[in-house]
Amino acid sequence: MNEAILVFLMAFVTILLRALPFLVFRGQTPKYIAYLGEVLPAAIIGMLVVYCLKDVRIASAPFGIPGLVAAVCVVGLQIWKRNSLISILGGTFVYMLMIQSRFLVSGL
Repeated sequence: MNEAILVFLMAFVTILLRALPFLVFRGQTPKYIAYLGEVLPAAIIGMLVVYCLKDVRIASAPFGIPGLVAAVCVVGLQIWKRNSLISILGGTFVYMLMIQSRFLVSGL
């Protein structure tokens, strides 16, 4: 029974947090919120790129090739499809395929 109460409470808080901006800004969205909506997605993607590539070692095998190929795949898919979900999933799939294969990773 406690689990059901926790699930209900978490669902309620999630719905409340998603509805809160619509309740607070009923009429018109303030300019600074609209500005943040325009610039934050690119900033977040930039931070994700830095985070994902921060541990790449180019001096030892596989020389950062899986990360580089996956990053190029993400950029290519984004230019082609203009869909962030497809780009991220495609890049993740390519990266995981490359690091799990014995083709590029030596010593496994």
